[in-house]
Amino acid sequence: MGEAVPVEEPETPEIEATPQRLATGMAVIRAFWETLPGSPGVYRMFNADGEVLYVGKARNLKARVSSYARGDAPNNRIARMIAETAQMEFVTTTTETEALLLETNLIKQLKPRYNVLMRDDKSFPFILITGDHAAPQILKHRGARNRKGNYFGPFASAQAVTRTLNALQRAFLLRSCADSVYENRSRPCLLHQIKRCAAPCTGEVSLGDYALLVDEAKGFLSGKSGTIREKLGTEMMAAAEELDFERAARLRDRLAGLATVQANQDINPAGVEEADVFAIQAEAGQFCIEVFFFRTGQNWGNKAYFPRADKALEPGEVLDSFLGQFYDERPAPRLVMLSEEVENRELLAEALSLRAGHKVEILVPKRGEKRDMVLHAHTNAREALGRRLAEGASQTKLLETLAAAFGLPAPPRRIDVFDNSHIMGTNAVGGMIVSGPRGFSKTHYRTFNIQSTEITPGDDYGMMREVMMRRFSRLLKDVPRPEVLEDPEALPQWPDLVLIDGGKGQLEAVRGVLAELGIENVPLVGVAKGPDRDAGRETFFIPGREPFKLPPRDSTLYFIQRLRDEAHRFAIGTHRAKRKREMGKNPLDEIPGIGPARKRALLLHFGTAKAVSRASYGDLAKVSGINEATARLVYDFFHEKQA
Repeated sequence: MGEAVPVEEPETPEIEATPQRLATGMAVIRAFWETLPGSPGVYRMFNADGEVLYVGKARNLKARVSSYARGDAPNNRIARMIAETAQMEFVTTTTETEALLLETNLIKQLKPRYNVLMRDDKSFPFILITGDHAAPQILKHRGARNRKGNYFGPFASAQAVTRTLNALQRAFLLRSCADSVYENRSRPCLLHQIKRCAAPCTGEVSLGDYALLVDEAKGFLSGKSGTIREKLGTEMMAAAEELDFERAARLRDRLAGLATVQANQDINPAGVEEADVFAIQAEAGQFCIEVFFFRTGQNWGNKAYFPRADKALEPGEVLDSFLGQFYDERPAPRLVMLSEEVENRELLAEALSLRAGHKVEILVPKRGEKRDMVLHAHTNAREALGRRLAEGASQTKLLETLAAAFGLPAPPRRIDVFDNSHIMGTNAVGGMIVSGPRGFSKTHYRTFNIQSTEITPGDDYGMMREVMMRRFSRLLKDVPRPEVLEDPEALPQWPDLVLIDGGKGQLEAVRGVLAELGIENVPLVGVAKGPDRDAGRETFFIPGREPFKLPPRDSTLYFIQRLRDEAHRFAIGTHRAKRKREMGKNPLDEIPGIGPARKRALLLHFGTAKAVSRASYGDLAKVSGINEATARLVYDFFHEKQA
């Protein structure tokens, strides 16, 4: 247990559990078993190369490990694990609860091959209303909750938070700007003009009245939505009766914002204030776990997970392992509802209660509203897994037709697509996107900032050579060939096909780099745009073959266009972000000893960095907060640069 990402590194070849190997593994385990205590603890099993195979916890270490020593293997997975075991390590704990928590942490760090592993390590987003400023800010927050304030969540996705934030800004007019922007405003910003901020920065609303708006927002996010709506409705009617139609319209717009928030909550159970709902579906050797989040009586979204697990495992076993990983670094609600009974339910509830500081109940509801919520989650899990299987089948077919079109020996498990982006040679970047049987794998995307000073600006061939040299020299160093994967779903590190956005020239540049590195048997294809860059008229270049085209409406051609367009989107997006960073650089940031406070003082006094660079030493020394030594530092910096 413990949160882990999919194992994408090269793995050791699968060892067959022959009677001889099984006996050898049992003998190794028995030697450790003889000296084990009967106390709670955690055990780790290693293969001959020192790779961690499995991490487990036990109430009684001696009793638990004895089953391995006897060779008890209910399925091939356990038999292979025993056969591979060449070493074991143990840690004793005071209680089984401590063992559970330690097991979780170790799996997160070590990612053992035979454990159930989560495939998503992202933290969930929250809404934060800050508590360290006179005019609190409302913003999206992800990660450690170190900043003072009130956190509301979790939400299933960043999109769910963004939608809710937009509606909350309309409803409560809370500011979203950074504190530094707030402090330097002299007039209201655009958000105030479009009625999404009360503009406390310029005194359009008093801090006292703004505090009331903040309290209303906290009340709404804490489950008092009915009270808040009733209060705003009463105020709106009163304003209308007093013929204060402008105020009535503002209150009407705020009510509309609240309605938008609640409209996004598909199911709002009346009897459940705070809960997470888990449902698991198994089909075709794969698992899907759907999680719904309910807070303050509102549905704050759902998310589907596809954990890596041996197909021989029962759904309850997979869910049991998944839960500990899921809550490793996430706050647990007071109620957790499951679609399946799990072995460690009581132990996990005790561990989560200990960590959360309040009682956490885990139950498998059998009737009523709670059961309906679990059934709804299970329906979503079944549909999500069905979509994944269907998409996988479609992707598999496309990869088969791609292999046939390019003469590959087998459908590629991994396709690397490269593109470069620059403007007149400036801010040049290379982009690599990756696709496989599951579609685009964005965790494997890479960017390459062009570093060589010997490349002539705008030299596409030179940029491609640098990108390929850096990509494949690193790959050659880190991952030996041939690469063997135990997990058939894991993406290999070496590509089975490399697509280059370019024609014969780019392709020859790539071939030269691979030949220099001594790399063979990596299929290369250059994709040259058609006349006038028309999609559908691309020419394909493959070493040893004449250039060719695919039929205009061929599904394989559409697939290649999608890959190329994604590479182009990624490369140009990275280029634009780099260009924006370069344009936004302030020369004051480069002066050692000039921090945010002194930078702000200089800009407030002179207006712009350019004016600071032109200022005399005497003028710099007159700035409040700038002493003579700092003034000299700033003056010398700009005048040395001009020399």
